[in-house]
Order: sequence, then structure tokens, then C-alpha cells
Amino acid sequence: MSQLTRDPNLDTYNSPELTSHYSSLNYLTPCERLLFDEYLTPGMTILDLGVGGGRTTPYLSSLAGRYVGADYAAEMISACQNKFPHLEFENVDAADLSMFATSSFDAVVMAFNGIDSLFPDESRYRAFREMHRVLKPKGILIFSAHNARSIFVRPSWNPLRLADLAGKIVGSDSVLYRPLLWSLTGLRAAVALLQSMVKSLSRVARRLPTRAFCSGEGYLMDAAHGGMRVHVSIPENVERELNRFGFRLLRVLGDDYPQVSRLYVTDWYYYVFSSAEATGGGKDCG
Repeated sequence: MSQLTRDPNLDTYNSPELTSHYSSLNYLTPCERLLFDEYLTPGMTILDLGVGGGRTTPYLSSLAGRYVGADYAAEMISACQNKFPHLEFENVDAADLSMFATSSFDAVVMAFNGIDSLFPDESRYRAFREMHRVLKPKGILIFSAHNARSIFVRPSWNPLRLADLAGKIVGSDSVLYRPLLWSLTGLRAAVALLQSMVKSLSRVARRLPTRAFCSGEGYLMDAAHGGMRVHVSIPENVERELNRFGFRLLRVLGDDYPQVSRLYVTDWYYYVFSSAEATGGGKDCG
């Protein structure tokens, strides 16, 4: 690896369990679809960094004139090559893209908070320098990153499951269907509210006292996948950091889109930057 210090997350990403998990994913979030549709155009050369198990590959490769999926986890790349043998994949570190020529891509995408897994800080800085180098002038960078001040969890449930359950119990044509559905919805809402309160209290206890929360930037231990050290930041700090490497902000959008994002609620943000000064666009973050 090219990183100054061995990334403690690499072994986790190379594990069979995580490789299998990411290989099974095959969707885009509403936020991703909106930003891809708005900022990526057919025929672009696209570098899909941190490609994982190829979740974004079908959509981005169908759009691209040339598509390259890249990841520093060799097992993830092997899984992608097995799933998409006709496409190009490379086992490379985002902090060292020397195999790609300067100004060789119209767009770089790094979804699912892949940038936050780079450690230490210098590796993340080198990755941004490399992304800027391989992008053409006015090239597009789209990535997501964890929100340092996300401490409250929204209540949530699947209304389609409740409708299906009510239909199985009394039948969707029954006069009892709607009263039952309303009752189930009220019960599920109460449970969801209690669950969100418990999760929120846990987050407040773990994150509020941290330097990362207070300063709006730093590292936290993420319970996902057995515990991983991840970088977190707030939008204004992300913008300031990327400005240092020659990027200009075009758009910020919460991963909870189409809901309105809130600084203390939204888990992570998607960012769109240009590798040159650009006009238009705006901030949608709360």
C-alpha cells in the first residue's frame, strides 16, 4: 500500500463476510440517483473509487464512455471482476492513482463514505490531490462523507410492510382493512419513536463529548462491521478542506433526501465539487 500508515480498515474490507455483503447490494439511493442524473452526462469517462462490491457499477458503467472501478481491497475487486467480467477494475489505493494519467477522467465518484475510511489524515489529503490531478479541467467529483454532528435518529418504519400485514390478516378488500392498518401504523409509530429515542441517547452519550463533535471534524469509532475508525466532518469543514486542493463546491445534499436534511440528524452528506471555478448550484444542507 502507498499510505504512510497501514490502514486499519483494510483487513475488514478484505474479509469474506464484508465482500459478500457489499457484493449483494444492487441499488442507488434517491440522493445518488438525483446527483448522478444532474451532474453526470452520457459518454463521460468515470472513475468509480471505492467501488466495493460493484453497487454503483451497473448505473455508472451504462452512462460512461469509459468506466473504471477501483478499490484498495483486493477481494472487493475480485468480486467485481467476477460479476462484471466485461468491465475494467483496478486494485489501487485512492491515495495513489499514479497508474492513471493526468486529466484522464471527466468525473470521479466515491460513494458510501469511502473517503472516510482513509487513514491517517495525510492519506485523505493525498487522495484529494490525486483526484484533482486525474480529473479534467471542470471535472466533477461526487462523494459522500459522515456528518460529525449526527446525534439524533429519526423514527422510521416501512408502511408497505404494514399494509401487506393488514391485508394478510383481514384482506385488502375488507371493511376492517383501513381500521386495522391505522391501528398497526399507530403501534409501529410508537415503537419507532421509542427505538429512535434509545438510539439517539446512545449517540449523544458517545459523540457529544468527543473532539470531533465539538470541532466539526475528527475520527470516531463506527460500530458498523465490528467497529471501524472513520473520519467525520460537517459541510463547512469539508468545503474548506476541498478548497485547499483546487475544488469548488457545487452542491451538498443529505443522504436522507427527499426528507429535509438537518445538521444534527442527517447521517452523512453527498458533495458535488468541480475541479475548477464554477457558477450555479447551491447548498441544500441543513
